[in-house]
Amino acid sequence: MAMLDECHARGFLYKAIGGCNRAKRDVNMCLRAERLERTKRNRERAKVERERVVEKWREIDANS
Repeated sequence: MAMLDECHARGFLYKAIGGCNRAKRDVNMCLRAERLERTKRNRERAKVERERVVEKWREIDANS
């Protein structure tokens, strides 16, 4: 991100002609990787929680 900030500090014209495209792409790819990892962790947590809820409902149904 620092590289992108430095690139943007060079001025509008430099940005306008695509001088910052590589830095922007690199930042986007890094953020994408972080987002995908976070999504994977959240999906795993949700699956565990869902299994816990289903098991509780089974217990409730069995005791009814």
